[in-house]
Amino acid sequence: MAATRVLLVDDDVKLCRLIKDYLGPFGYDVAFAHTGQEGLTRALNSDCSAVILDVMLPGLSGVEVLKRLRASSGVPVLMLTARGEEADRISGLEAGADDYLPKTFSPRELLARLRAVLRRAGEAKQDRVISIANLAIDPGSRVAKIDGQALPLTPVEFDLLLALARARGRVKTREQLLHEASSREFEALDRSIDVHISSLRRKLGEDLRNPRWIQTIRAAGYMMPKP
Repeated sequence: MAATRVLLVDDDVKLCRLIKDYLGPFGYDVAFAHTGQEGLTRALNSDCSAVILDVMLPGLSGVEVLKRLRASSGVPVLMLTARGEEADRISGLEAGADDYLPKTFSPRELLARLRAVLRRAGEAKQDRVISIANLAIDPGSRVAKIDGQALPLTPVEFDLLLALARARGRVKTREQLLHEASSREFEALDRSIDVHISSLRRKLGEDLRNPRWIQTIRAAGYMMPKP
């Protein structure tokens, strides 16, 4: 089988080599970029299946690289944060990261997270389009449209919308949504899911006083009501 191509954008040359050596035997072909601009250029002009992106980069920051990448690409992105602080995580998630990993990670955890984001990107390709009123969600192409106009959703936002649409009429807890949209371990007080839901609502054009698509169920989670 052909190796899965992964682009690693990090200015730590030694770390890049260590990650390449670790992932290689598991079927990953890891290419490097050591600056933000180089990483953006290579991500936009290569057929990589995923990008591992450091937040702290020379030139363009990792968050800025991600914002520009998301303007034209839905490639799965796993962000590396030096400190793992909440502000860093939220910045990456808001910019469109699929998952994040503090730089204290073990190689095994990196491999598990990488497999998870790639799995989610490849899931449900044969699913039928879900049509709810003027909203159409196509799991195969991973595109959601309202009145025929494609919504600029990040991969995680699309996964959340799809999960809520499939369960419409039933409440999904934050924990369930985190599992379905990111498959990562999370802290009990983690509210990154709320960041994604807020962004998703804006893109859906929701009236926050009377939401049509995503309702907040107090002390429970979120729900997409049945038509």
